Amino acid sequence: MKHIKQTATTVALAASALLISACSSGTTPDTAQNAADGKPIVNKENWPKKVPTSGLAKDLTLPLEAYMASYEDQVTVEQAANDLQQSCMKDYGIDLTLPRAGANPPPSDNDANIERRYGITDRTQAEKYGYELPPALREHTKQPMRDLSGVEVEVLTGHTKPEPPKAPEGVKAGAAFTGPGQTKPARAEYNGKKLRTGGCIGWSKDQLGVREAAPIIVAQLAGDSLVQSMKDEKVVKAIAAWSSCMDGKGHTGLADPYKAMDQGVTNDGKPSQESIVLAVDDIDCKKQTDLVKIWSGVETAIQDKQIADNKSRLTGIKEQHGKEIAAARKQMATSAQ
Repeated sequence: MKHIKQTATTVALAASALLISACSSGTTPDTAQNAADGKPIVNKENWPKKVPTSGLAKDLTLPLEAYMASYEDQVTVEQAANDLQQSCMKDYGIDLTLPRAGANPPPSDNDANIERRYGITDRTQAEKYGYELPPALREHTKQPMRDLSGVEVEVLTGHTKPEPPKAPEGVKAGAAFTGPGQTKPARAEYNGKKLRTGGCIGWSKDQLGVREAAPIIVAQLAGDSLVQSMKDEKVVKAIAAWSSCMDGKGHTGLADPYKAMDQGVTNDGKPSQESIVLAVDDIDCKKQTDLVKIWSGVETAIQDKQIADNKSRLTGIKEQHGKEIAAARKQMATSAQ
């Protein structure tokens, strides 16, 4: 599963609030500019398609995707939360500009990562970039923001600014070690106004009715279905046929498409001629053996059963998504007035 790059399963509201931003609160995602290079902060042209439009995965979807939040919906909820958090902070006399959501899109619309779920599938991209992502998806839009003071962190999060973890007993000072920063509950009030439970971040979630735990279930089911599919006799035979095809093209010892991806990815992110040849042959062998169609067909059957076995929970998650998105859209419409 380490080969399958999963996009976020929930909107990381708390994390996004502490990221960096360069645009004003009165600027919309479509018109905000990157102060460094003049490019739009948010360029929807770079957002992943909800359903692939090219390659072997064209028009391909899996049943569980119906229960996953799309990237567009994730951005909508995240931006609505950011707007609420900025408004909340202003109530305490704090001007804070948070990042515009959607500035750095993932390569896939949701957790299924259908474009690369069975390895790479787009020959046109492979001819240019090998196993690497297109340049637009490798770029990172920076949104600089000032460091928050201790009290600002308290108002925003409902707890104190994290302190660097103390070295465990027996570890010399200055030695490298990892550990979570320690926090304490925030002060009761600031500027004569009582702090909200969970800070402005917690309040924004409450306003939108956001629940962050449930969607993880869908990602877990999708991970399980992929693992199960790889044990299916049809998939095992199809992968073996793909491997034999790759042998015939001079790429020996590749047990599955993930091994090809491991071999083809370059250290500097720049595709070599060898990696491009490998990538193109990889996709040609997938087409020759009908691997993507067979594999996705098997996994579709597995997911159909998963949905039947978890219908109540999944229906609840889908309904929750709908409520969050509706609340977010309403909030953004209000903010735009």
